Amino acid sequence: MLVDSHAHIDARIYNKDRDQVIARATEAGVRFIINAGLDLESSAASLKLAQKYAGVFVALGFHPHNAAKMKDGDLDKLAQLSQEPEVVAIGEIGLDFYRNLSPREAQIEAFEQQLELAQRLNLPVIIHCRNAQEEVFAILSQWAGCQRGNPVGVLHCFSGDRELAERYIALGFFISFAGPVTYPSSNAAEIARDIPLDSLLIETDCPFLAPVPYRGKRNEPAFLPLVAERLGQIRGLSLDEVAENTAQNTLRLFRLPVQAF
Repeated sequence: MLVDSHAHIDARIYNKDRDQVIARATEAGVRFIINAGLDLESSAASLKLAQKYAGVFVALGFHPHNAAKMKDGDLDKLAQLSQEPEVVAIGEIGLDFYRNLSPREAQIEAFEQQLELAQRLNLPVIIHCRNAQEEVFAILSQWAGCQRGNPVGVLHCFSGDRELAERYIALGFFISFAGPVTYPSSNAAEIARDIPLDSLLIETDCPFLAPVPYRGKRNEPAFLPLVAERLGQIRGLSLDEVAENTAQNTLRLFRLPVQAF
């Protein structure tokens, strides 16, 4: 059994064949999908999908690209949505200083406010970080959520180095890898090889970052076995061992119902 810890199946690119995408995921052994919101609209849409498709759960939040769109009252609306049982996290949230589609000040403010929301709701967080490694770590290391003693979140599609991964794990975070572990030019596989197995998650981040041999095409949860297979190759594990361990890690982080497994 596999769990896709980060997807965007609410994206418009799936509008014509979403039922088939979900069916292919099930056929590929992907039993659960965590769908991450990008703003209020996509968070609400993701919740509707989770209420339609068994095995889909939701994270609510404003991606850093959309931080400047966050208005007064939006956090309260996210809090309202979070009362639904399909909601398991706040995300994806964080900083993206590569594109800066929202001003950095707006990104930081939205990030900190959503961390406070997650703390208040006792929900884990899904973190986006690009070209802002030290800034994100500095904020998270001061976040009160890290004092809870439970798994507190995940660095999705991790792009930092081994030393940074160790620092995040010490704070209670999981480290997640996606399609780039299959790319010859990426160092993701080298980093993923040394992450403790009980701190490892896998994801597709679909429709983005399709693994080899689908690189450059639309990604989907059914391609997750390719990520697990590659991680198994570099760690000397079977696909089933990677799948089972990362699935159990996802269960712990998002507190998915045990009976679901």
